Amino acid sequence: MEKVRFGVIGIGQIGTYHVKNLLQGKIENGTLGAVCDINPERIEWVHALGSDGSMPSGAGVSAFSDYREMYASGLIDAAIVAVPHYLHPKMTIDGLQAGLHMVTEKPAGVYTKQVKEMNAAAEKSDKLFSLMFNQRTNCVYRRMRELVHDGTIGEVKRVNWIITTWYRAQSYYDSGSWRATWKGEGGGVLFNQSPHQLDLLQWVLGMMPDKVRSFCHFGKWHNIEVEDDVTVYMEFPNGATGVFVTSTADAPGTNRFEILGTKGKLVCEGETLKLTMLDTDEREFCYAHDGGQGQPTFHDVPVETDGKNPQHVGILNNFANAVLGIEPLFVDGREGLNGVELMDSMLLSTWLDKEITLPIDDELYLSELEKRISESKSHGESGILLDANNSLFDNGKV
Repeated sequence: MEKVRFGVIGIGQIGTYHVKNLLQGKIENGTLGAVCDINPERIEWVHALGSDGSMPSGAGVSAFSDYREMYASGLIDAAIVAVPHYLHPKMTIDGLQAGLHMVTEKPAGVYTKQVKEMNAAAEKSDKLFSLMFNQRTNCVYRRMRELVHDGTIGEVKRVNWIITTWYRAQSYYDSGSWRATWKGEGGGVLFNQSPHQLDLLQWVLGMMPDKVRSFCHFGKWHNIEVEDDVTVYMEFPNGATGVFVTSTADAPGTNRFEILGTKGKLVCEGETLKLTMLDTDEREFCYAHDGGQGQPTFHDVPVETDGKNPQHVGILNNFANAVLGIEPLFVDGREGLNGVELMDSMLLSTWLDKEITLPIDDELYLSELEKRISESKSHGESGILLDANNSLFDNGKV
């Protein structure tokens, strides 16, 4: 093939973005082959694109209301899954089994059992599978990962991330009856706003915690049933500890990611990265210093990056190139399990009021989630739409 023909499933907020990027030619080796949504208005929107001359026309784009028909149409080589969380694994599995390359929006799924089933399908397939972890393309996070992995800051001792810069008013949650419900989304701020940060945390460090103790507050600041305020304590296999804090009710919010090592410290605040290096490794200084009080001297070191942050466009460009054999795949979709494991462990720790050891018990988590789904209630203005299998499906308001 000369270019990869993409099909976009779910023309909601992020699906809209992918459609426009493909039509505008921002994916050098990709084109828009088809779209799928059960809301006819979203299909009409696609077909009306470019009618004012602002961009290439979407009038001739093939459209489907059933993603399985799009998979079988022969019009696409790859599909982008941009629907509510619960459907990510099933649609990805169906696509891989239909012989398509797959890109799935974050998170990989809601519970580890379904994500492991998706990963098993990817293992059996000869097609590429990627997750839309677009924040990994940010030069600041890529540089942090390099400085950790090449030993610049020594052995990691502590990590802290407070990410509270996504304030949400009650009207946000009321905009769709599926929002912020156990049945509709399977979680709140962890699953909707934090998947990128939880992916980056383990990706930058190169390790997962093995113990988690969390304190999730459900509907603390909003009239919702899921978590909107979270504080988590973590322990890692090498002895490092960490704290993760997130909320949708802090104004003004904070975004500060800090990694302390035996040789130095990295602090990312917003888009600014600061590296402070010790003149002596802290572990060496601790046992060699005979002055009692005092600490190693330190100095700031300028950090250079390549300045690139291509985000979604970068992920899709890489994916298309990887399908064509031009470059290696940047994000292996199977890595999405790590973030779901973290989110699930954080909820499970709160539900059971105890420390959780990772990997978690898949069946235990699912049974606890199902208890909450059985009591889940919809709210707001928009009704939940179902597909042919009575599963939640994007109604254009993701």
